[in-house]
Amino acid sequence: MATTERDYYQVLGLSKSASADDIKKAYRRLARQVHPDLHSGAKKSEMEKKFKELNAAHEVLSDPDKRKKYDQYGTNWEQAEAYEQARRQAGARGQGGPEYSFGGEGFADIFENLFKGRGQTGNGRGFAMQGEDLETEVQLTLAEVLTGVTKRVTLQEPVPCSACHGNGALRGRACPTCQGHGVTLQPNTIEVRIPAGVQDGSRVRVAGKGQAGTNGGKPGDLYMRVAIAPDKIFRRQGSDLHVSLPVFPWEAALGADVMAPTLIEPVRVKVPPGSRADSKLRLKGKGLPAATGGHGDLFLTIQIVMPPSSTDEERALYDRFRAIPHQDPRAELLDQARRRSYP
Repeated sequence: MATTERDYYQVLGLSKSASADDIKKAYRRLARQVHPDLHSGAKKSEMEKKFKELNAAHEVLSDPDKRKKYDQYGTNWEQAEAYEQARRQAGARGQGGPEYSFGGEGFADIFENLFKGRGQTGNGRGFAMQGEDLETEVQLTLAEVLTGVTKRVTLQEPVPCSACHGNGALRGRACPTCQGHGVTLQPNTIEVRIPAGVQDGSRVRVAGKGQAGTNGGKPGDLYMRVAIAPDKIFRRQGSDLHVSLPVFPWEAALGADVMAPTLIEPVRVKVPPGSRADSKLRLKGKGLPAATGGHGDLFLTIQIVMPPSSTDEERALYDRFRAIPHQDPRAELLDQARRRSYP
C-alpha cells in the first residue's frame, strides 16, 4: 500500500513561517540525532529512512525557489510546475490546441489524481494555486526608523476582465484583453505601516497583496524590503548614532554648555573642560530602537573649529596665549617619524 509523504515542515518540526536560519538549525540538530552511523542493528535501518526523509525536506526548504513552489503545490510541486507550464504553453498556442498526454492520460487527468481534494475548483479550468509573492523596496529616513511611518504604495491589482467577465475566453478562444487570464491589472494605492526600529534590509510583509492566485487560489503576499537612506548629519552603527559636534577652542579648554542635534530636537549638553579633539560624549537612549528593546545611544564626537575670522582683539589674545610656554603638540609625531626613517 502506498504511503503518504510527510509534510516537510513536520519533518523538521517547524511551522511554515520558519526563517532560513530556523531551517538550518533544525536540520543540523535532527541530523545529529538520526544519522545512521550513530545507530546499529534494526535501529540503524529505521534511522536511514528518517535521515533520507530529513535530507529531502532540507533540500527543498533550504532553497528559496523550491520552498516557494512547495508552499504552493505541496509534495507534488515538481509535477504541478510541469503541468502549469504545459497548460500555459497550450493556452499560448490558443485556439484550444491539443493537450499533451502520457500513456493515454492527459495532464488534467494526471493532476486530478495527484491533487485529489487539494484545491481543485469546480469550474473545470484547473487547480486553485496560490499567487506569487511580490517584493518592492521602501526607503526610510533615520527619523522614520525612530518613530515608524505609514507609507503609501501603489500596486497593480487584478480585477475581473470586463471583456470576458473573468472567464478567460471569448467564443472558444483566449480572451485578447486579458490574454486568457480572466483578470486585468488596475492601480490601487494602499497604506502600509512600517514599525519603528526596522533594520536595513529587513522585510515587512503585507498579507494578500501579492499576485492573484489562479482558479480561485489565494493571492500571494507583498514584501517591502527596507532600505535606510544615508543621512547628512548622523551616521548609523546598529542602533547607535554618531555625529560630529563642532566646538571653539576656548569651549574645549574651559568647558561649555552647548546645543547638540538629535533625531527629534536639539538638546543641551555639557562639554567638559579640557576636552580633546575626537573625544566623545554619550547621550544615553538617544539612538534608534534596538532589536532587544529600548534604544541605542547617540555619540557626539568633539570637533575643534576656529572662528571664520579673527578681530584685532582676538589676535591680541592669541599673541598673549602664544607667549605662554607649551609643550610642542607635534613632538611625539616627529619623534615617531624620526625613528621610522632613521632606525
